[in-house]
Amino acid sequence: MGAQATGWQGEWWSEPVRRRCRSWHRPAVRTDGDAPFRRLLGDTRWALLPPAVRRRFARHVAAGACVTYAGQVTECRMRGAGWLLAQACRLIGAPLPLGTDTGVAASVTVTGAEDGKGQYWMRQYGRAHGFPQVIHSCKRFAGPTGLEEYLGLGIGIALRLDAADGSLLFLGDHYFLQLGRWRLRLPRWLEPGRLVIGHVDLGAGRFAFTLDLIHPWLGELVHQLAVFEDEEGER
Repeated sequence: MGAQATGWQGEWWSEPVRRRCRSWHRPAVRTDGDAPFRRLLGDTRWALLPPAVRRRFARHVAAGACVTYAGQVTECRMRGAGWLLAQACRLIGAPLPLGTDTGVAASVTVTGAEDGKGQYWMRQYGRAHGFPQVIHSCKRFAGPTGLEEYLGLGIGIALRLDAADGSLLFLGDHYFLQLGRWRLRLPRWLEPGRLVIGHVDLGAGRFAFTLDLIHPWLGELVHQLAVFEDEEGER
């Protein structure tokens, strides 16, 4: 009876599992010499980026493959209008931080889209109380700027790439609403502010992710800074 009770560890179970595991392979994550981010930025500005940044954004993440970075939120602040906007954005997946907790764990996972024309990004931020905040979005190499981030309920942001002081910048160009083939560019007066996302290499396999949302009348609404590390074997 005792042998049967612990039999899940025995050969009757483990050998079939071993056979299935031997057939498993990790989906491809490889360096792409013609990376979309490089094409959008241009060779001149691409060359201004540190080698570590070029390596991270030259990766081709195949469908089903993923790259994960772990780190910590070190700065986060928002004014009252920013907090209200973040809560309202829960309707489209809560793409902005919901609170100002710092010293909490953070992670980013990038997964290749099935059609090879984009990437799914999942960001997770710990909170001092309650469940972590999880944000899903899809970056697609499409639209008038060549890069768009879809948030939810048809809302998206067209992005432009730039390089400044060794950092890779994602600059919000305009917001839009897309339902099927119908697409509407939101007027400037309806936009929540100018979005600037930065990727700043810190050396030794570490980098900073910055998010700033700045309203033309109200000023800074949201600021967040998190520090991450490369995966093992990539440092």
